[in-house]
Amino acid sequence: MSRAIEIPAADGTMDAHVFTPGGTDRPLPAVVVFTDIGGLRPCYHEKAQQIADNGYAVLMPNIYYRDASGHVVPEGKSFRDPDVRPTLVEYAGRLTPEAQSRDFAALLDCIDNEGEFAEGKIGVVGYCMTATFALRMASEYPDRVAAAAGFHSARLAEADDPNSPVPVVGTIKGRVYFGHADKDELLPPEQIARMDEALAAAGVHFTTELYKGAAHGFTAKDAPSYDAAADALHHKRIAMLLEETL
Repeated sequence: MSRAIEIPAADGTMDAHVFTPGGTDRPLPAVVVFTDIGGLRPCYHEKAQQIADNGYAVLMPNIYYRDASGHVVPEGKSFRDPDVRPTLVEYAGRLTPEAQSRDFAALLDCIDNEGEFAEGKIGVVGYCMTATFALRMASEYPDRVAAAAGFHSARLAEADDPNSPVPVVGTIKGRVYFGHADKDELLPPEQIARMDEALAAAGVHFTTELYKGAAHGFTAKDAPSYDAAADALHHKRIAMLLEETL
């Protein structure tokens, strides 16, 4: 069960989708799902619906609404294709921490005003580059975000990245879960260790798990790195995290 909505935001009108379980009309705890670099597309609609089916109202925005609406990757193409990737990298480059903050405010306003969403705390899930979005949202709204999760995170804690989320995790009050691919070229062990150390030093309740044999993008069914077993485990971990926090 899903519907398309438009969300007023500081930088324009954000297109998004709301997913709910079938057969219910009562407000449900809210979960924000951020797509990977490929943006909105069928495999992420499926993923959001699967999370919703466990008893949540899922809000999935188009992270690229400033540049394009709807699906950015053409049908039959992949975000890995050389004629597609430069466009995505360009769009992603505009998603600065400041832009993310403006979008977080718009998403929370939406949650507070749409009937599918219950009052109270929320969960946030990010994939690839948006794992950092989930962390930032949890850090900027510590009394609102009860759970933040990131899967096959990309460049999560580069030492020389001025936009690294490492310095801001100290304000997080919610639970944090990371599902990392143990063969992820975009997240070497030293970055995992750097983030874990920052979370531990801040006293954040967090879990880091390595998915054995998995590669970057293991949850994306349209990627050659898709791993059905790792994908199933990631859904199990999301269900556990949300059940325990929301």
